[in-house]
Amino acid sequence: MKFAFLILALGVLKIAAFAQEQPTPPPRVYPVALPNYDEETATRLQIFLDNSDFGPGKIDGKMGEFFRKALISYKHARAMPKTGAVDQWMLDQVPVTYTTYTIKDEDLKFVGDVPSSHAEQARLKWLPYTSLLEFVAERFHSAESYIQKLNPGRNWEHLQPGDVLKVPNVLPFEVERFTEGKVPENPAFGSRKIFIDTYEHLLEVFDQDQLVCVFPITPGSKTLPAPVGTWKILAATIWPWFRYDEGMLNYGVRTENYYNLPPGPNNLVGILWMGLNKPGIGIHGTNNPETIGRAASHGCIRLANWDAARVKDLVSVGNTVLIF
Repeated sequence: MKFAFLILALGVLKIAAFAQEQPTPPPRVYPVALPNYDEETATRLQIFLDNSDFGPGKIDGKMGEFFRKALISYKHARAMPKTGAVDQWMLDQVPVTYTTYTIKDEDLKFVGDVPSSHAEQARLKWLPYTSLLEFVAERFHSAESYIQKLNPGRNWEHLQPGDVLKVPNVLPFEVERFTEGKVPENPAFGSRKIFIDTYEHLLEVFDQDQLVCVFPITPGSKTLPAPVGTWKILAATIWPWFRYDEGMLNYGVRTENYYNLPPGPNNLVGILWMGLNKPGIGIHGTNNPETIGRAASHGCIRLANWDAARVKDLVSVGNTVLIF
């Protein structure tokens, strides 16, 4: 009887310890009213936040949802008053709002035709950008329409090497620097935790109680929502091949009717796949950053490629992922 009681007591202790180990969602801090800043101020603040790993979404000089959330999150993480007052020291970090980018000959190898059929895509070795506008917009974390606004009168169908474009002065996503392969475990970030807020559409990384970064996401859909619960990152790959299986994507059931799509910025999972210990579910990039936070995904956590590229350097394989 004493032995049985001891086993029961140990079991209760284990359950209690397990419960204590489970991460709890951070408090929401976003319902703060902000004014509408002018385009120049908004762009500078978007650049500052983006360079600080508090992703405002695509840079467009507008007071959008994710810009507001990024600004409030940054202030919360730094224990700053969460007001709409413009902090001059933030603007001082971006003394030059715009810079220029000159189209290079080597940029052309990242641009080409992408067939609409998955069967035809599977015959390729790379899924490139479909235009130099798309290439430049993603490089500078921007809406294509904003790049066009900054460069009026351009013939976007006939950009060529030597053309100079005005772009936001943000740290660029340099697609040419990334090579296909596995992302190694980073022991220095072993204790970090990733929180996926499916209501606010945000990915947050914490190191103990310190908020490290925030990025906008698309977390699943009504049909296949991101799986609520506590998971782990099993592996991470740069420029992944993607197994396009409609059975898995639409119903969560793996079938033998699939296409193996090659890597590239127009692969459906973009630059990164971080697989969780939930079959078919991962944190990944996208071929369409304009839809982040708006269009649905198939149960996965989707980021803009420029954000996904940074997430891989801020977390580690083995990290806990809480989806709530």
